[in-house]
Amino acid sequence: MSTPEAAVSLADATPPPMVRGLPLIGSTLEMAADPARFFVKCYQEYGSAFRVNVFGNHLTVIAGAEAANFMGTREGKDCLRSREAWEPLVKEFGASKMLSATDGELHKQLRAIMKRGFSKESIKGRYQEVLDITANSLDRDWKIGSMVPVVEAMQYLVVDQLGMVLTGKTPREYVKDIRTTILYILNVLVTRQRPQFMMKFPEYKRAKARMFELGRQMVADYRARKSPTPEEYKTLIDDVMDAHARDPELVPEGDLIMLMTGPYVAGLDTVANTTSAIVYTVLKHPGVLPRIQAEVDAFFAKGPVNEDEFMKSLPLLNGAIMETMRLFPIAVAQIRTANKDFVFGGHRINEGELIYLGTAVPHYQDQFYPDAEKFDIERYTKERAEHMQVGAYSPYGRGHHTCLGKSLAEVLLAMTMAQLFHRFDLELPSPGYVLKTKTAPTPGPAMSFKVRVKGRRKASLPA
Repeated sequence: MSTPEAAVSLADATPPPMVRGLPLIGSTLEMAADPARFFVKCYQEYGSAFRVNVFGNHLTVIAGAEAANFMGTREGKDCLRSREAWEPLVKEFGASKMLSATDGELHKQLRAIMKRGFSKESIKGRYQEVLDITANSLDRDWKIGSMVPVVEAMQYLVVDQLGMVLTGKTPREYVKDIRTTILYILNVLVTRQRPQFMMKFPEYKRAKARMFELGRQMVADYRARKSPTPEEYKTLIDDVMDAHARDPELVPEGDLIMLMTGPYVAGLDTVANTTSAIVYTVLKHPGVLPRIQAEVDAFFAKGPVNEDEFMKSLPLLNGAIMETMRLFPIAVAQIRTANKDFVFGGHRINEGELIYLGTAVPHYQDQFYPDAEKFDIERYTKERAEHMQVGAYSPYGRGHHTCLGKSLAEVLLAMTMAQLFHRFDLELPSPGYVLKTKTAPTPGPAMSFKVRVKGRRKASLPA
């Protein structure tokens, strides 16, 4: 779809074409309804670089496998920066910096500090404990005979998991405050889908105060510990506080609240949306559910988990998770700023332009995924490996800002879905039910999505 960059100089390159839209509001409604497929449609018609009118703002979009690959190159790293997209959030927290808003050497330093705490290494030796936490949370909130609001229930579960992983206790009393704070921050400050004056709403101010209270309590609890944490049991909190003690300029006191509550900001909406979408896709496809149930039943029948074999033991479940993340991606687009003038897709991108990178476009293209709209959990087998094509699969973003929590998220997603499908017999509200979705602040199932808990599965009951 793109003109080779070397064939077009900066002087000869033209601006990206403007996507045709309605008078005044342009493409606002179409983009709000389904941004992922809107970008696919634009890519097919206009190529890998185009502009859209959203509420009178002209946004530059670069998309497709070309954009995904560009982000991983040296040129992409030099041409794109992240500061502007996240700087309002940093200021809102009264912090000096955050991982998502930095580039270059500073980003590398912060990433090194937080790498272990956001990786699956943070739960090494604790898989069974996290599985048990997950089971307890599900048993508490998914009552037999009830209609469960899936997204909300998953948000509580995510907080249970992250709380125990980070601090050994679950801050369930803060879930609504975390959820409200994230909703306002992402909608207003990051994705800019809502007006700035909403940050003055009392609901947001109360929730933010409570979230800050949680962050201060996490710091206070750490400092009240009687002895240091052994190296093999250190968590993100230990690594952040150690870095603060070593280098208070790199990790100042004023950044600690943001860093302590960061996993909730990063994980609550994203993981809850993804797990909720997996519930829908598996239940929606009757041939998939019994295969996954047989797999997870066999896994739990073996007894205590073998951590080295955990992910390998669940190929069908992981296929369903990956296929759901293809069709319902959280990272529909990443926001960057042009660090300098450059040419992409034969078009000139000017320094300072805000850019949306539509890296999920290939998820819906038949050239990468034959019959792309079909839910097919076999796409990820070694024989097919459709996701391994260059630029084809970007559920966790792309480039040097690829989600730091990717490996931990993969394990937690598998744990959550394994326990859920092992423990409960679930059904959609009706045989022909079609999922309603939302796009703000992040794409995913609507909060109204519910499933019926028909009963407890026999495989999960004590012998």
